[in-house]
Amino acid sequence: MSTRSKSLGALALAATLLLSNVAMAQTTAIRPPSNGPASVADLAAGLLDAVVNISTSQRVKNDDDAPTPQVPEGSPYQDFFDEFFKGQGDKGGNRQRTVNSLGSGFVIDPAGVIVTNNHVIEGADDIEVIFANGSKLKAKLVGKDTKTDLAVLKVEPKAPLKAVPFGDSRKMRIGDWVMAIGNPFGFGGSVSVGIISARGRNINAGPYDNFIQTDAAINRGNSGGPLFNMQGEVIGINTAIISPSGGSIGIGFSVPTELAANVVLQLKDFGETRRGWLGVRIQPVTDDIAESLKLAAPRGALVSGIIEGGPITKGEIKAGDVIIKFDGKDVAEMRDLQRAVAESGVGKAVDVVIIRGGKEQTVKVTLGRLEDGEDIASASATTSDEGGEDKKTDQPPAAEMPASDTVLGMKLTALNAESRKKFGIADDVEGVVIAEVQAGSAAAERRVEPGDVIVEVGQEAMDTPDDVSDRVEELKSDGRRNALLMLSNKTGELRFVTVRME
Repeated sequence: MSTRSKSLGALALAATLLLSNVAMAQTTAIRPPSNGPASVADLAAGLLDAVVNISTSQRVKNDDDAPTPQVPEGSPYQDFFDEFFKGQGDKGGNRQRTVNSLGSGFVIDPAGVIVTNNHVIEGADDIEVIFANGSKLKAKLVGKDTKTDLAVLKVEPKAPLKAVPFGDSRKMRIGDWVMAIGNPFGFGGSVSVGIISARGRNINAGPYDNFIQTDAAINRGNSGGPLFNMQGEVIGINTAIISPSGGSIGIGFSVPTELAANVVLQLKDFGETRRGWLGVRIQPVTDDIAESLKLAAPRGALVSGIIEGGPITKGEIKAGDVIIKFDGKDVAEMRDLQRAVAESGVGKAVDVVIIRGGKEQTVKVTLGRLEDGEDIASASATTSDEGGEDKKTDQPPAAEMPASDTVLGMKLTALNAESRKKFGIADDVEGVVIAEVQAGSAAAERRVEPGDVIVEVGQEAMDTPDDVSDRVEELKSDGRRNALLMLSNKTGELRFVTVRME
């Protein structure tokens, strides 16, 4: 037998062994699911009539100083752009022009109630709804919510419309099949299928982010369209994609119905949202804050302040408390509390579990209305800004203040008439003034600034610079790595920071 024949024989044997191993691996591997949809044709056929295209137009003024749009050199669209913009700069004046955009939506009530994204209709002068059969109806805006990017429209049909129900997105699992229907790039009635890739995604789109992530193709124009389960129920409203190209790469996001259903109901009934309001300022519990508070692990929402005029009137909750449960729902992180409160009814009395001084306590709070709270906060901010400007304008420069010891990279001084005048600190703020912050210090890393006031260190009130120094030494002796500071700005707004103790 020749050497070549031996080599081929060895190669054939190796291939046989390899194939045998593959076969064995296939018999022991987890089998793919056999209950996936062989076809969604019947399901899609029953849903298409309830999904609509939304066309909007907005009249805007031309900006004659704006540059003419450019295309890459050698682009096949260069002639089109040259023709379209030819002579534009010679006409002068700020003339009005119409900007059109497209999106998707779906009917939830045969009487003509339609759900879409707020960004689809934001600023529109005219809204037109185009149905699957090609018919068109003018729509009016019933209500919108910028925090969840949802809007409700109303049309006046001559006959009842095909409508689809909301399902329970909480029952959906990662890997479940879903179907998206919408108007991508103006191609109405487009159907795509995929799975739920993840749940509870935070993409920093708003305060209540809790998106469903899916790999069902979602493109521009799909916004506001429905994401269906395999029972034909809406379990999400397609809202956003992540894409370097502007087209689908299999990462789309939908507002889950567990969040959207109540918002849509309020917009439909009242034309606005009516969210619960706890009246506290909160911030995340970081690893350093958890260590400073002697928590076993970071969890909950740290209360950094109480809003005056809000639901907390008797000290039920205080700055420095950590909220770990709200109305029976666990608060694993800050945004859990934001969503839970917002989804609660105005005027509802709820139990709130807090950690205070290392011990759990349950307090009862009657919720206010978030929209009222936003008005209070806005008025307070306006008053504070005006007050700060008056002080800077009317008061002469303050004399130099006597400096105290430097602690954790901060030069401290007593809070008195001179320091209040120098930094414009409100009369009701108490504590120790930070006169200077050393560059590169641990305090500077945490963005502590001159004029901040140290109210507490390690959950103990501070009155003098020596109090701060002594408390820091106590914390070091106790084996703490970080000092938890409660800081106030000049208007009295509180926040917590942890500063590394060197």
